[in-house]
Amino acid sequence: MSQPEPVRGTTPPGAETEDQAAGYVRSMFGRVAGRYDLLNHLLSFHVDRYWRARTVRRVAPVLTRPGARVIDLCCGTGDLMLSLASCRGSKVYGSDFCHPMLVEAGRKLAARNAPGGLFEADALQLPLPGASFDLVTVAFGFRNFANYRKGLIELHRILRPGGQLAILEFSQPPNRVFRALYNWYSRNVLPRVGALVSGSADAYTYLPESVRKFPGPAELAAEMSHCGFSEVEFTRMTFGIVALHIGTASE
Repeated sequence: MSQPEPVRGTTPPGAETEDQAAGYVRSMFGRVAGRYDLLNHLLSFHVDRYWRARTVRRVAPVLTRPGARVIDLCCGTGDLMLSLASCRGSKVYGSDFCHPMLVEAGRKLAARNAPGGLFEADALQLPLPGASFDLVTVAFGFRNFANYRKGLIELHRILRPGGQLAILEFSQPPNRVFRALYNWYSRNVLPRVGALVSGSADAYTYLPESVRKFPGPAELAAEMSHCGFSEVEFTRMTFGIVALHIGTASE
């Protein structure tokens, strides 16, 4: 059986190496951290709340395991982390490699008196022991990895056998007509509104382009299987604008 070709990583403008790609993404998110939540809700017409809620419902069987250890990677300002903690009723860890995003997440956790442990780290090289978590989630951050295969191998490493990985990520709608409408919105409306609200034009030009270049759901599912995940499945939401991938870490 032939091996699938490696799926590369994000390719920001001007980045020729993985370190340059990671630096671009870190700097970009740092500039928009203060307006990130507002723009997420505004540009998605608040449907992003539904995507996260559905993700939490899907992973609830793992969340409710006695003694389950949970971490939300690329946690940004902490929205999914808070939702996971609310469902589980106990501490959920969160990590991001962008310090300003973690500052915003810390403020949000403190304002809601929510239990949670935050730390700064690159998801491609986590300062965590192997087989230490039952659930790893990544919401709208995986496509920004500098190396997708390396990222999947690292996420598999920190999962206990039988643990689950959940990746919630933007995708290209399968319907040709809706895809054309979505791409028009992404290329014409989203960058203008994003630049106006955040003051960072390049960030909201990069974001739709990163979605366009990201592997489709079937391709990502195949890559997850290649990296050691079993029972891999994906579910499209909102006409395929996003896809939720679930995989189980094998021994």
